[in-house]
Amino acid sequence: MNYLDLIDQYKEEMIHTLQELISIRSVAGPAEGDAPFGMGVQKAFEYMLKKGKEEGFEVENVDNYGGHIDFGGYLLDENGEMIGTSEEIMGILGHLDVVPEGKDWDRDPYGGELEEGRIYGRGAIDDKGPVVAAFYAMKALKDAGVIPEKKVRLIMGLDEETGWKGMDYYLKKVKSPDFGFTPDGEFPAIHGEMGILIFELAKKLAKSPANAKGVVIRTITGGNAANMVADHARAVIRSDSYEEIKAKLSEFKQETGYKINAKGIGKSLEITTQGVSSHGARPEFGLNAISVLIKFLSQIKIENEDMQDFIDFYNKHIGFDLCGDLLGCGLSDEPSGKLILNVGMINVDDEAARLTINIRYPVTMNDAQVYEAMLPIVNEYNLGIIKLKHQEPIYLPEDDKMVCSLMDVYRKHSGDIDCKPMVIGGGTYARAVKNTVAFGASFPGDPELAHQKNEYISVENLVKCAKIFADAIFELAEGQYKKVETDRVIEEN
Repeated sequence: MNYLDLIDQYKEEMIHTLQELISIRSVAGPAEGDAPFGMGVQKAFEYMLKKGKEEGFEVENVDNYGGHIDFGGYLLDENGEMIGTSEEIMGILGHLDVVPEGKDWDRDPYGGELEEGRIYGRGAIDDKGPVVAAFYAMKALKDAGVIPEKKVRLIMGLDEETGWKGMDYYLKKVKSPDFGFTPDGEFPAIHGEMGILIFELAKKLAKSPANAKGVVIRTITGGNAANMVADHARAVIRSDSYEEIKAKLSEFKQETGYKINAKGIGKSLEITTQGVSSHGARPEFGLNAISVLIKFLSQIKIENEDMQDFIDFYNKHIGFDLCGDLLGCGLSDEPSGKLILNVGMINVDDEAARLTINIRYPVTMNDAQVYEAMLPIVNEYNLGIIKLKHQEPIYLPEDDKMVCSLMDVYRKHSGDIDCKPMVIGGGTYARAVKNTVAFGASFPGDPELAHQKNEYISVENLVKCAKIFADAIFELAEGQYKKVETDRVIEEN
């Protein structure tokens, strides 16, 4: 039986494997014993290594910082007899960690529930589902008797959503793949990824006098991660009277339709806003609860002038702008389009205000251009820039041989002969290994689900991904059939 038909037979097994993997809350956290990214990530890692061993693959654990599942790499003669091994490695780079689940799910985010042909749970599409699809693509090839001339290596990263320390450590200990793809983006092939910046805008605040009259903001907090649109935000304020604030809040809520509420906490008033989470590379699919909250706070006269200046800055130069235009850094180029800006987190107390911002900048530009562009406004408000992370853009031409091969495989399965490779704002492990691009696993027209509540992957797409990945592996790793396979099998493929 050919490998594509085998994938159809594996459907129920694939569903079960993904459900078990989703049930492990693998949000990267502090080290626990021998688990550098916490026990949740470690359990997910050990689960996949065990699956690899059970299916007869070679596996390697690199000090719990990452690992891989290997297949193929044997050179055959014209009769299908092994005559040597290949040193060339085709990598498939996925990750097993997930972002925090966030709030307001309709289902258990770690339940792996199967409903109406969809498997729900954090990581279903980013990136556990695609890793499972790649694993079963390899299994189908192996079970069908295919021997890739190049070694096929499914690499499992463990902190892709937070810092990439695991991948950095892994690649220092193990030979890097010579080329490959990461199933952590979209179809068709992605030949460019915008540069990524994570930084803080910080401002020192003069403390309000203990006997201050009027409205005093004690704290403002919100968001889960830099690369997520904040789905919640909270402010705690003190005032002699809250009636006017509550009246303004009611009017604001009615005029805008935003979800905002207030309740008393001791002598303070708590104001909360609810937004819609989305990936930081696609903020247009979400609603930033921080921006909603700061917009409302601008309607209240704040006692502390520094705090008032900070709120004025946010509304005038960030607000709901997703392209950096208001901040002065609205850069663009032809391959990428416009810069992407997301405010992921806020933390304000009576001493300082901090915004954690995630920017995706065009592939033909650099980080210095972005920072320089925003400096006039940043300096005007006496803000400091604290640089936290930078990933340079990557870009391969559309006519690159590997890009063309992946595009051909996708066109074969999708029937879309007019599609072209893309440039995205997302950041994938394609940046970690040369000659690597993102390939799948979301299809054109699919809703944006990564980093959002009620994340899911359809069973149909899970199976389709596995077939696409299997054909991609066969083409890129130069698959051959063993001598023991029948002529019928060879003809079918």
